[in-house]
Amino acid sequence: MTYIVELIKYILLGIIQGITEIFPISSSGHLVFFSNIFMGGENLGESLTLFLMITNFGSFLALLIYYFSDVKKLVTSSFKFVFNGEARKDEETQNDFHYALKLIIAVIPIGIAGLLIKDHLPTNLLSIGISLCMTALLLFLVFLLRHKQFESKITWMRAGMIGIFQMFAVFPGISRSGITLVGGLSQKIEIKEVMRFSFLSYLLVSIPVSLLGLFDAIKNPGIIHIPGFILAFLFSFIFSLLTIKLMHKYVTVKNL
Repeated sequence: MTYIVELIKYILLGIIQGITEIFPISSSGHLVFFSNIFMGGENLGESLTLFLMITNFGSFLALLIYYFSDVKKLVTSSFKFVFNGEARKDEETQNDFHYALKLIIAVIPIGIAGLLIKDHLPTNLLSIGISLCMTALLLFLVFLLRHKQFESKITWMRAGMIGIFQMFAVFPGISRSGITLVGGLSQKIEIKEVMRFSFLSYLLVSIPVSLLGLFDAIKNPGIIHIPGFILAFLFSFIFSLLTIKLMHKYVTVKNL
């Protein structure tokens, strides 16, 4: 019975990851918070970072499937632009290649910040609580700005500014999508385009994180609860896919 309860805890954490990764409410902050509750005041210990990486991989796959046509188009156009001289003259190919470069620009700051301070990030409940309060403030700002008449074009400068905003999402409790929305709206980019740019940049950020997590899981199988991690990964994937569909439908219906 105790073993089943343990598995249920991992399933719940996977569901929490799937929902909170998509909604701008910080998946890492909620996972740290609820892992403390589920584990009786103790979080997942030394396997916490690895757990975050594995469940993040579930969300990554879900978003990759959802945005597959966009990703395929950007990758194909980028290869054409680089290796096909004739294709460079095509305006759509140029725009797709430039968009891909803007995504890379937007993830460089958070990548550097993550490498520099990933082993020194606070995971205690007080710091998580403060960060979640800051995320709530970010959401309030998004609410205030949501109906402004903005444009959809993301310039090089705007991509860089979004990247600077996104850098602060390395702290558990600060929502990456939330702070990206604020960064985009502050640059007068309309909310639907900011959302698309945010989730596509998430895919770029998640590639090295997910690969590192899988490598560490294979390298250190003794520090993880293998069945629990697998269940958390699966439910993270399922609920991320369901939530992104729900969120897209909501934004479309409400015409945000």
